[in-house]
Amino acid sequence: MIESLLVANRGEIARRIIRTGRRLGIRTIAVHSEADGALPFVTEADEAVCVGPANPAQSYRNVEAILDAARSTGAQAIHPGYGFLSENADFARTVEGAGLIWVGPGADAISAMGDKINARNLMAAAGVPVAPGTTEPTSDLDAAVAAAVEIGYPVMVKAAAGGGGMGMGVAADEAALRTEYDKVRAFAERMFGDGSVLIERYFPRVRHVEVQILGLADGRVVALGERECSVQRRNQKLVEESPSPAVSPELRERFLAAAVRAGEAVNYRNAGTVECLLDPSTQEFFFLEMNTRLQVEHPVTEYVYGVDLVEEQLRVASGLAPTFDPDALTPRGHAIELRINAEDPKRFLPGPGAITTWNEPSGTGVRVDSGYVAGNTVTPFYDSLMAKLILTGATREEAVERARAAVAQFEIAGPKCNLPFFAELLENPEFLSGDYDTGIVSRMR
Repeated sequence: MIESLLVANRGEIARRIIRTGRRLGIRTIAVHSEADGALPFVTEADEAVCVGPANPAQSYRNVEAILDAARSTGAQAIHPGYGFLSENADFARTVEGAGLIWVGPGADAISAMGDKINARNLMAAAGVPVAPGTTEPTSDLDAAVAAAVEIGYPVMVKAAAGGGGMGMGVAADEAALRTEYDKVRAFAERMFGDGSVLIERYFPRVRHVEVQILGLADGRVVALGERECSVQRRNQKLVEESPSPAVSPELRERFLAAAVRAGEAVNYRNAGTVECLLDPSTQEFFFLEMNTRLQVEHPVTEYVYGVDLVEEQLRVASGLAPTFDPDALTPRGHAIELRINAEDPKRFLPGPGAITTWNEPSGTGVRVDSGYVAGNTVTPFYDSLMAKLILTGATREEAVERARAAVAQFEIAGPKCNLPFFAELLENPEFLSGDYDTGIVSRMR
């Protein structure tokens, strides 16, 4: 097993990785920006190194500063968490080139899945269902219009290098397509340094379902069930649950088999997620993208399958067998995750600020993965996620009931907070029925 681990991230995910490292007897090293020096993950690590100012480009995305921190502390491995450099193939190669262990998939797999068009084509060749769409970047607006006519409106206009719900637009006709194309292209060039755009069929009523995969050290790829991620705002997730209330045993078999094929197609190692769109009217699903990292919502899978995914990541990176029997994976119970963000609960606009009150709920079936405590400040430099509230139970109904109680108990004062939104959602008949889709939040607003 790896003996020393540098966590190249911040907040709740850094804290969560450090927790597993401590349990396994691994020496952990935190890196942090000047703005984050007082956050809990910094003091909970065995060592901590400041890698630059608040600007992520000068700290958490500063490759040289992170590698210098690894060298100076004698770190053996680097875990990137999610976001920042986690899906940067060049960083993965640089880490390994420096003689360190990269706790993630190989750089080639990251590269293959990082380009949405290339990923679609690879998945189609592997027999994974993909939605109708372009197989190469549209060369210009006229080519996009021609593709949309062939695919059929409405269409999704998507940045080929995008991710995290960013760089997407919907066009119901040619006039809208002309507007969205220019908007998405400009955004993609600014945010990703790549203005390539693809056109896909848009499904007005769709569910977002993803499958957790793990590429083992012996070369096998296994699937650890699915997660429902359809409660979203601006194409970004707010709630995840496992198992999905929309997935029957027969559909689950198809989902998991397709996800395994997707992983095998790129010789996948370590943890990853195959994201799909599910048409509830036809029970057809289509590949959306593969996230080549640990997901924010991994705790719901951990409960349902009884595994610590960070430990499994470390075991794969160490060349060790998993703690579980890959041929005997059996789900149990139900888990729901709520993303507690520093944002207003109506328009979901960021609302950073100093935390004056922070009292977490506790009890049976309640887990809180948080990045802050009272006295800390949520700054405007990073994602607004403050904590993840994970509720578990023998049934979905029990998990929902625990979620209601935990949301009522969670006290946060200072920054804006979306807890009131979750209180509303947990009484919403559409959500409670389990028969909801990605439009549920817009219908609530």
